[in-house]
Amino acid sequence: MRDDFNKNKRNIEVPETPEFEEKVIQIDRVTRVVKGGRRMRFRATVVVGNKNGRVGVGVEKGNEVMTAVQKAVASAKKNLIDINLEGTTISHEVSARKGGAYVFLKPASEGTGVIAGGAVRAVLESAGVRDILSKMIGSNSKINNAYATILALSSQKVKKAEEVK
Repeated sequence: MRDDFNKNKRNIEVPETPEFEEKVIQIDRVTRVVKGGRRMRFRATVVVGNKNGRVGVGVEKGNEVMTAVQKAVASAKKNLIDINLEGTTISHEVSARKGGAYVFLKPASEGTGVIAGGAVRAVLESAGVRDILSKMIGSNSKINNAYATILALSSQKVKKAEEVK
């Protein structure tokens, strides 16, 4: 009797924790006018990150919302970048421009939190940044702001082993 109990206990599968956390920033309904009428599709903007210095953004379209989200997640995983974190913040001030969007990121002391909004907040939280100050100037486009944040994070200077001493 006891052996049967142990056999059943070994067969219990523990669900694995996913390597990356996915956040859907925006889902848009996109229509295209063709000869027969209008064709409707969905565009998904997704941020993927491991909360430990790796983050990516993907934008894809599909005939259904779930298809678009799955394609965007796959695209984001292909475009992952590694960022240089110093504790809970970034190493120095950075800024970047994408289209009409301008994003400025400034390191903050521990306990400040993520002072950012919209797409910038989603990208920073997925990257694992916990203390930062930011400002979005120009465009309100979530896609351009997400891409500008990725550009800013990837433009950080990487410290060499000699400088860390």
